[in-house]
Amino acid sequence: MRIPSAEDIVLAYERIKPYVHNTPVLTCNTINQLTGADIYFKCENFQKVGAFKYRGATNAVLQLNEDQKNKGVTTHSSGNHAAALALAAFKNGVEAHIVMPENAPEIKKRAVAGYGANITFCEGTLEARERTMTEVQERTGATVVHPYNQYEVICGQGTAALEFCQHVENLDVIMTPVGGGGLLSGTSTYIKGTYPNLKVMAAEPEMADDAYQSFTKGKLIPVDGPKTIADGLRTSLGTLTFEVIRNNVDEIITVSEQSIIEAMQLIWERMKIIIEPSSAVPLAAIMNNKTQFKGVKVGIILTGGNLDLSQLPFK
Repeated sequence: MRIPSAEDIVLAYERIKPYVHNTPVLTCNTINQLTGADIYFKCENFQKVGAFKYRGATNAVLQLNEDQKNKGVTTHSSGNHAAALALAAFKNGVEAHIVMPENAPEIKKRAVAGYGANITFCEGTLEARERTMTEVQERTGATVVHPYNQYEVICGQGTAALEFCQHVENLDVIMTPVGGGGLLSGTSTYIKGTYPNLKVMAAEPEMADDAYQSFTKGKLIPVDGPKTIADGLRTSLGTLTFEVIRNNVDEIITVSEQSIIEAMQLIWERMKIIIEPSSAVPLAAIMNNKTQFKGVKVGIILTGGNLDLSQLPFK
């Protein structure tokens, strides 16, 4: 199990820089007034495919050898990583074989198909996703690009934090949502290796709190079939991401479904940008813990903006 370093993330940044967007950082006075914090939002909802996942997928595809390129790539994903790998593969002339749970949002299914990937649907459990991906890999010989539990993917995701620190100096806290843990692993690796005094925190739905449980109890505790609105955070930590997170992350906060909806609506209304529920989870954590974050300079990575507009939770 190869553990990434901050230097690895710098190398990944140089590798993928020509292929990804250097996404903007936005602020909102109203949200700062409501929370008492000084919050900066890194807008990965403006990234290609509408999510940070394009960073890790691109970093992985760019390191394939010619034989691997000829046999294609495969993964399992509820949507954003699937779309990211499909596009990264397409841009590099590589065939993509994507396993998606049947309950993935329709917009994400359409996006993956639109990038020319071959899709295999399965049940929504992690076990079903992993099993189906293994079957596809054995049939095609494709290289697995795991959605989060892979060195190359983690290094790519960590480049968002590197860019963040180029945009904004002297943050007190940097915060991400946590599902499978790829973004949090990459973020914490780069931050703790470069700015060791900068606090790294994560936020997670109470209905999918495996990372909180695993982090608190010191052992990997997966959650099976969680029902959270934050569909991008339904996956459990992997062995590699757990190892990185337990060593680098300072705190994980859990939030209710209603608080996720309220934070999402606040960003839509006040910042005039589209984010998906998973992106709202860190702001929900701040809104629920205003005393802890009062006067604190916080950087939040808004992870994506892909959701079904016919299924908005605040209609």
